[in-house]
Amino acid sequence: MFSLTFLLFELIPLFLVCINPGDDYFNLPQLVTSVSCSGQMQFQHIPCSVKATYRPSDMDVSGGQSLYPLHRCKTIHLVRHAQGIHNVEGEKDHSAYLSPHLFDAHLTPLGWQQVDNLRKHVHASGISKKVELVITSPLLRCMQTAVGVFGGEGYTDGIDVPPLMVTDAGNSNHPAISSLNCPPFIAVEGCREHLGVHWCDKRRSISEYKPLFPAIDFSLIECDDDVLWKPDIREANEDVASRGMEFLKWLWTRKEKEIAIVTHSGLLTHTLGVFGNDCHPDVKNEICRRFENCELRSMVIVDRSMIGSDPSTNDYPGKIPSGVDVPSDDTCIDHPDGLPN
Repeated sequence: MFSLTFLLFELIPLFLVCINPGDDYFNLPQLVTSVSCSGQMQFQHIPCSVKATYRPSDMDVSGGQSLYPLHRCKTIHLVRHAQGIHNVEGEKDHSAYLSPHLFDAHLTPLGWQQVDNLRKHVHASGISKKVELVITSPLLRCMQTAVGVFGGEGYTDGIDVPPLMVTDAGNSNHPAISSLNCPPFIAVEGCREHLGVHWCDKRRSISEYKPLFPAIDFSLIECDDDVLWKPDIREANEDVASRGMEFLKWLWTRKEKEIAIVTHSGLLTHTLGVFGNDCHPDVKNEICRRFENCELRSMVIVDRSMIGSDPSTNDYPGKIPSGVDVPSDDTCIDHPDGLPN
């Protein structure tokens, strides 16, 4: 087992070197003796332990680029729910969030318009054909948004598959939505909004939801009643972030590589705020800025800790049929001048 150290010398802006431990890399700038008119570098003796790689002059590798195996990455399409009645009331008076009449807030007519527009976008962009799974918070406004954006077309009675949503579910005044020609949907408690105090963030019992959303899978939710929401205790921001991180870790137990997640502003804000500290400030802002109602943002998450164990389905082992394949840079030991062939 060995490690490699990557250095970019400012004195050699076009030259990236990969150095084995023990090399006298502080003297490496002396290796470049001149640059010809055509831009080619002239070298003195270079030991085999130094591998030189050219790169275009306009390529900035100092920005922290990373390379990861594709099978250790997932694409996630993060969606905040569309406008709910609580958003309208809370904008007028923040204390309205404490009102029981906002219990498990449903979408407004404007919210359904937002859903229709996002649906058009995911179809026009091709996202709808790539998503393998839709995960939704088990709150009414998120499930309405999820099935409206990623579900099938209008449902027709007599079809022998259950609809994703029945007609007028949750005071929606919206026709039923089919479960045909769309990915599976599952409800997960881990991507709920801030827990406690605000009545809009308290869910109904699962037994109430099932007749409204027959094709959503609620099997991962253990308790029928909402035992997580407390009327007098509001979940701390850091606890929301921790819950969000656990949710992202759980995603690695899923085989799907492209997943849509319909959730809430609080969970998105506090979870994504953990990321991007090693990025350019503009990238950090792109990751962490507040989500608007019915906004979709696509991101890639990377498994750097070996949480996921699925082998690659794209990689090909090579050497079939088998044959000699010694790389040319491994043969330089045969040359007295030490130069690779």
